[in-house]
Amino acid sequence: MPPTVSIITITYNAGQFLERTIRSVMAYTTSEVEYIIIDGASTDRTLDIIRQYEAHVTSWISEPDRGLYDAMNKGLHRAQGKYVWFMNAGDELHDPDTLPRLLSLMQTNPADVYYSDALFVEDTADRRSSIPVGLRSVITPHTLPVPLTWRDMALGMKVCHQAFVACRSIAPDYILGNLSADLDWEIRCLKAARRIEFVPFVLCRYLVGGLSVQQHRRSLIDRFRVLVTHFGWGSTLFNHGRIVWRALNRPGKGLGS
Repeated sequence: MPPTVSIITITYNAGQFLERTIRSVMAYTTSEVEYIIIDGASTDRTLDIIRQYEAHVTSWISEPDRGLYDAMNKGLHRAQGKYVWFMNAGDELHDPDTLPRLLSLMQTNPADVYYSDALFVEDTADRRSSIPVGLRSVITPHTLPVPLTWRDMALGMKVCHQAFVACRSIAPDYILGNLSADLDWEIRCLKAARRIEFVPFVLCRYLVGGLSVQQHRRSLIDRFRVLVTHFGWGSTLFNHGRIVWRALNRPGKGLGS
């Protein structure tokens, strides 16, 4: 019998963060969940960590790839679960009750997409744990719509990728060469979904400072391209004016993604 959820971790030379992600997933072990790790041929201690916890990993590979979203496509193609959930190196399930509560919700309220808020966290000095910063919907301009539709993404990514769980049958491949491919992926999942369910508890702890943060300017340009694809030039230009105004009126918050 196939698993209910495939949790997929993408990693590359992130050995200092990977262990916390693995441990958060293995806190609740059940045949309803498979755990997949896709590594991009890391040269640090990543492989040692994977082998240390191999008994808790359903399958893993380590090979060169063409970037983050190529690796995520590999995870999608390898997954066997009804749902796919990306939890990358450094990110964690919110707490040990997260998985059983989500699985229970999937049984009682079947849907094509489940989403929730995300708790932003920062590293401690020794990188052994993380410190809560605040809920994404509170500390960024992105309020969390309830209910959610794909049109809510017109001003950017309303739901953190790690707090977005999609039915594998509606999940497309990620576009390559675009740092906002996760936004495009969420929009396409929402367009295909017949039922979208808000999860009334936080799904993840999101480690701030990812790839799109490190390459923020290019990420903004790529986001614009994604939004033009789905909303057209006129709507996207107008909404980006709103984004700039919003950023100017929230000092220190940035534009978001």
